[in-house]
Amino acid sequence: MDICSAASTFLTDSLELELGTEWCKPPCFSCAFDNRGGKHFSGESYLSSGALKRLILNLDPLPTNFEEDTVEIFGIQWVTETALVNSSRVLFHLFRQQLYNLETLLQASCDFGKISTLHCKADDIRQQCVTFLHYVKVFIFRYLKVQNAESHVPVHPYEALEAQLPSMLVDELHGLLLYVGHLSELRSINPGAYENQNQIKLFPPSWHLLHLHLDIHWLVLEILQMLGEKFKQVVYGHQFMNLAGDNLTNVSLFEEHCENLLFDLIYLSLNRYDKVRPSEALMSHHCPCPCFKELWVLLIHLLDHRSKRSLSESFWNWLNKLLKALFETSSDQRRPSMPVIQPRDPLGFSWWIITHVASFYQFDRHGAPDETRQMESNWSFVEELLKKSINVQDGILEEQLRMYLHCCLTLCDFWEPNIAVVTILWEYYSKNLNSSFSTSWHPLKGLTNIIKSPLCMLEMVKTCCCDKQDYNLCKSRSSYTIFLSILAKVVKKAMKNNGPHPWKQVKGRIYSKFHQKRMEELTEVGLQNFFNLFLLLAAVADVEDVASHVLDLLNFLKPAFKTSSLIWKGQAAFLLMYTQKNLDIGALAEKFSGAFQEKAKEFLVSKNDEMGQRHTLWILLSIYIDGVQEVFETSHCLHASHEKLLNDGFSMLLRACQESELRTVLNFLQAVLARIRNMHQQLSRELQKENVDLNVQSSLSAKERHLAAVASALWKHFFSFLKSQRMSQTVPLPQLADAAADFTLLAMAMPSTAPSDIQPQPVLSMIQLFGWDDIIWPQVVARYLSHCLQNSMLCEALSQSGCVSFQALTVRSWIRCILQMYIKDLYVADDLFIDRNSEQAVEKDYMEQLAELTRLLFKLSEVKNIFAKSQVECLPILEDPKKALIRFFEAVGVTYRNLQELSDKSAMVTKSLEYLGEILKYIKPYLGKKISSAGLQLTYSVMGILVKSWAQIFATSKAQRLLFRIIDCLLLPHLVLQQEKELPAPMLTAIQKSLPLFLQGMCVACCQSQNPNAYLNQLLGNVTGQYIGRFLPASPQLLDLEQHPVLLALRNSATGAPMSQLKKCIVQVIRKSYLESKGFSLPPRLASILAFMLQLFRETDIDISDVELLLPGVLKCLVLVSEFQVKRLATENLEYMVRACQAGSGGEAAARLTSVFRDFIQDYGMRYDYQIYSILEAVAALDQQVVIHLISTLTQSLKDSEQKWGFGRNTKQRKAYSKLLSHLGQVGQDEIQRLENGDI
Repeated sequence: MDICSAASTFLTDSLELELGTEWCKPPCFSCAFDNRGGKHFSGESYLSSGALKRLILNLDPLPTNFEEDTVEIFGIQWVTETALVNSSRVLFHLFRQQLYNLETLLQASCDFGKISTLHCKADDIRQQCVTFLHYVKVFIFRYLKVQNAESHVPVHPYEALEAQLPSMLVDELHGLLLYVGHLSELRSINPGAYENQNQIKLFPPSWHLLHLHLDIHWLVLEILQMLGEKFKQVVYGHQFMNLAGDNLTNVSLFEEHCENLLFDLIYLSLNRYDKVRPSEALMSHHCPCPCFKELWVLLIHLLDHRSKRSLSESFWNWLNKLLKALFETSSDQRRPSMPVIQPRDPLGFSWWIITHVASFYQFDRHGAPDETRQMESNWSFVEELLKKSINVQDGILEEQLRMYLHCCLTLCDFWEPNIAVVTILWEYYSKNLNSSFSTSWHPLKGLTNIIKSPLCMLEMVKTCCCDKQDYNLCKSRSSYTIFLSILAKVVKKAMKNNGPHPWKQVKGRIYSKFHQKRMEELTEVGLQNFFNLFLLLAAVADVEDVASHVLDLLNFLKPAFKTSSLIWKGQAAFLLMYTQKNLDIGALAEKFSGAFQEKAKEFLVSKNDEMGQRHTLWILLSIYIDGVQEVFETSHCLHASHEKLLNDGFSMLLRACQESELRTVLNFLQAVLARIRNMHQQLSRELQKENVDLNVQSSLSAKERHLAAVASALWKHFFSFLKSQRMSQTVPLPQLADAAADFTLLAMAMPSTAPSDIQPQPVLSMIQLFGWDDIIWPQVVARYLSHCLQNSMLCEALSQSGCVSFQALTVRSWIRCILQMYIKDLYVADDLFIDRNSEQAVEKDYMEQLAELTRLLFKLSEVKNIFAKSQVECLPILEDPKKALIRFFEAVGVTYRNLQELSDKSAMVTKSLEYLGEILKYIKPYLGKKISSAGLQLTYSVMGILVKSWAQIFATSKAQRLLFRIIDCLLLPHLVLQQEKELPAPMLTAIQKSLPLFLQGMCVACCQSQNPNAYLNQLLGNVTGQYIGRFLPASPQLLDLEQHPVLLALRNSATGAPMSQLKKCIVQVIRKSYLESKGFSLPPRLASILAFMLQLFRETDIDISDVELLLPGVLKCLVLVSEFQVKRLATENLEYMVRACQAGSGGEAAARLTSVFRDFIQDYGMRYDYQIYSILEAVAALDQQVVIHLISTLTQSLKDSEQKWGFGRNTKQRKAYSKLLSHLGQVGQDEIQRLENGDI
């Protein structure tokens, strides 16, 4: 079957194909097919099988069927060549009987269990009926002979019967049609199906009955058509007469049946239309299933084929007559055979059905869509519909009108252009131009208050001119914009076919409706509709002619409307259209820019309290700005007239703008600058090409001049303002940086256009102004330099320009940007800092900007070289600018230490100082009265790393002065020197964390200094002295002292030798500030300092010189203080010192220790003899030799004491002395014996 169907599709118009004797299933209506492959009709259909084509070409209907001698019809074998002549009435009776059997199946219950059986029975009945009707067609074509009526030769009885067959067929077909009735009278039209487990569709009997009715109605038309073709004359029926009393003929039956069939199709469609919303009309099809669609296509082809041979009217005439009947209200005007129909919306239904039926003309005789096929139009009837549709007296609704015009637009797409349609519609809309054409339940995209820009107006026009329309048109567009789409489509099609003449017709019709009085009558909505109309005309026809006419008409507006934002939007839209069509905008630009300059001046002089006036002016100005930006962005090349768009209005506007308004203007500036640079690049490439034609060369040179003129205008009207706002907060900082960077790139591309005040090196001047100047906001600098460093050509140009410090100065600015990240205001001291959680203290955008700048900066050759020489890893820390800065300082320090040549070291020192610049100025705001915890932490940590990492650099004479200033500024400010005042807690915390770094760096600098510097040693001592006491804990807990920053400096130092200087300073400070006191007074916080000393001795090696300095103070504490904690700590210190001297070299340490004790005995022996003996007992337990060497001094002290008091021997003192001597071995025993013998 499929092979036969496919083969029949390719039958030629003049050739019969021999397809063998295999039985091929006759075509029939079927919607049981898979339409996923784009198929519109079943392979068994009359279209796909080629049946329609064979009918029209008068070919054998079924060349492979009914070729046997006998044929089975309704289960009975018949002689193929004579059955219809001999038994026509019997066969038609059997046909009606089978039809009755099918109708009886409708009464059966159609549940899922019985559907398979019912489907098979119904399908078998249907196939028998369809086969019989196809047999009738084949019999007429092959076997029925045309009798000669004028012949008097006796005829065979069979021939006599055969002569009567045509009339009998007319009678039987008429009877059959009366039996089946109207298609619209079927009880239920439901093409639904069941599916079994094998995905096979099973249809109920109602489906088979419906499709059999379709087959009957169509095959009757085929049989009647073939009768007419066979006999070439009218065939009269014998049994019936028509309603007019005339004999029934094949022609009258054909026309009557065709009319009834079209009526039924209309009636069924009308039932579907009553359930459709106007806004969804074209999305809702009028055919219940594809078979009805196929029937429409078959009727179209058959009726149009007959009309070409003057046998009947065309399909559209048939349909028009029936649709006109819908509007007839009197019953006497209707045909008696026609049921009465009262449609609720005959206009809408007529539009709907005509539009859908018109789409069927795309299908050819095989049912395949053919876009090149000429579609017959029905404009005459549509014009009548259109006039009825816009009849104002009937009060047509906007929603309905949209649907009508949507249908009309679709028909314009199908058919040839018709200017009359535009004329009819324009008569209506020209009178209603002030209407908004809106409905409360359908919000539109095209209302006046929604159109925000000229570009939106052009987009609306572009949408109206689009060839493919949206099916949701009724919801998204007003009837007026749909009219504009019709206008565009008709004019474009007409001009394509007939040249400019149709445009002149339309132009005359439209222009004639606008005069001074009409323009004065326009409202805001009317003005919007006015612009939409003329923009569309400009888009599809002559833009210059239309624009000129619009400018003339705008002069007729009321004075109140002349400053309307709509007029500015409209002018900007025309300006954009000129640009898109690559036309010179001179005439429009001059007038539009002049109006802009006037409004900018008004905006400048308007007072801030006149907010209403400013707002009104700003709306107009912003329309101009957006329009001009779009002009530059869409221009393929610049003309001399583009310069006119950039006038003094911008200079005045910039001075008057507030922050939000400035954002808009600067966005415009950036967009134009980017476009100018892009166009210059393209032009440069064109100019560099070889063998360029002279005319082309001249054109390119002109373009270059125009480009330079526009660039000069930008410098003139924008740059001076930006330059004046470098230190202001009025301009949004990111946009200030972006605009400055764009101007820098423009200066690189077109240096001659830059103003004289930044010549002769405009690029270098720009970077000095916005990238290297220390008074510029760090946010601006970071963003600006990021833009510059991203441009490799700019970096290369600067490197080759003789600016040897380009990279160093950029590094300096980067350092400043990081150090000042917590500064909120550079100039207002009362609101200086962002002081929140340090992780949240800096805006995310700025941190991302710093990270980007860091990433770019680390790609500079100078920076890469430093890291390469130092072998310091830099990649993992680029996302954290602070860590990156620290790593950079470390890399510089390592690089310097690795240098060998003196000249290299000197150059490195100079370069390093260039990196830092006035670094103390960068951090000075943090050290004022207003405190920023995060800022202080950043300052002290970074500067501590700097001092430590660059210690050897700071040891040089070039850098020592900076080190002095850093120490004085950060560690020894005036506030620190005032002992009675407490340091702010955030500052004290920051110093505590960073002090070890500073001390370590200072020690290295002291040791590495090229010239011994007493001031540097003094600074080290002062810092040590200040902060030993400030960080002493309140209670002498050794665990707390472990974190003392001074001790941390000693503990964490990687270099031992340089730190001895710090230790000496510590010892000197302790002795001078805490252990030395006048007379017998005690120093403050004695326990804490003793604990500090003890921790110092535990973590470092004790030198005898340290013992000589500290031991007298410790011994004094033991003598004078009775507090247990002090005594305990002093004793522990004493033990550490004695043990240290024991471990010392040779006897020198012991001798010097003995000397300290001897001096102590001489100073305190007369008054504190018992305490001294106790102390020495403890010393003797550690080192007897030290005390033994003191026996003579002790004995002399005893004698001096007894002599002084004059009481003779002091028995108690001698006893205490003897106790001490008893711990000294034999030497002590000998001395005791002398005491007892009285030798002393």
